[in-house]
Amino acid sequence: METRNNTAGLEFLLLELTEDPALQPLLFSLFLSMYLVTILGNLLIILAVNSDPHLHTPMYFFLSNLSFTDICLSTSTIPKMLVNIQSQRQSISYTGCLSQVFFVLAFLVLENCFLTAMAYDRYVAICHPLMYTIIMNPSLCVTLVLISLGISSLDALLHTLMVLRLSFCTDLHIPHFFCELAQVIEPACSDTLINNILVYFFSIILAGSSLSGIIFSYTQIVSSLWRMPSAGRKYKAFSTCGSHLLVVFLFYGTGFGVYFSSAVTESSRKTAVASMMYTVVPQMLNPFIYSLRNRDVREALRKILSRITFFR
Repeated sequence: METRNNTAGLEFLLLELTEDPALQPLLFSLFLSMYLVTILGNLLIILAVNSDPHLHTPMYFFLSNLSFTDICLSTSTIPKMLVNIQSQRQSISYTGCLSQVFFVLAFLVLENCFLTAMAYDRYVAICHPLMYTIIMNPSLCVTLVLISLGISSLDALLHTLMVLRLSFCTDLHIPHFFCELAQVIEPACSDTLINNILVYFFSIILAGSSLSGIIFSYTQIVSSLWRMPSAGRKYKAFSTCGSHLLVVFLFYGTGFGVYFSSAVTESSRKTAVASMMYTVVPQMLNPFIYSLRNRDVREALRKILSRITFFR
């Protein structure tokens, strides 16, 4: 294969959603609907949190940041996919591909960090209720968000810069619907050992530390709930964690599903579909999980919708 060091005009060819032209309009409508639902649902969560004084608490502060991250993550992949379906061209420029790599990585790590911060918030609220307002003060909340932004940006920047050092061949087919880091590295003609080591190392460090923090938090929460004498207090305390637990299971469950599907199947299309679910489905369902299981969010959304109806 011919090696190309000059990236000017370099393009990657992404995997087609389907080889059946008759299904293209259906898939376009499906993913457009999912994208619009994701944007609208998460925007309503952000609007509800910012407009209702009762929701100006650390838990909902992190929830609004999580919703914004979900919007950005979906926007990093779905619009380009819709353009490719409509134009029936699967190409993406070298610059566009690296941009996707950076933003997908950044927002995935950011979501990972916010889920950990939300678990810590629930741990403090249930295990140390008298110290909650002192520990989870506005300064700490903003600091946690800034640290999360720093970690996610540095991780994404490191991997993107490491891709820049690679030389690519003329056969630049990516067996994926968007530019995922591992799939972009694979067709490189130069040595990718360091890139692969960094991918596995930081994935284990970031996902492992976040999962450890979440597991520790909920272990302490369960232990604290077990010691509560009142069944009513137990139910009330655990119900505040239910939405977050569902979101955690959805995010990490789809993530592990991608890993295991890539390990047990040789079909690149099945692996790509699993990975797409990881970056689309949780972001779409998160607003429904929080709005359906949380009375305060439902009440805030009801007020917003009543205002919209009134002004119409």
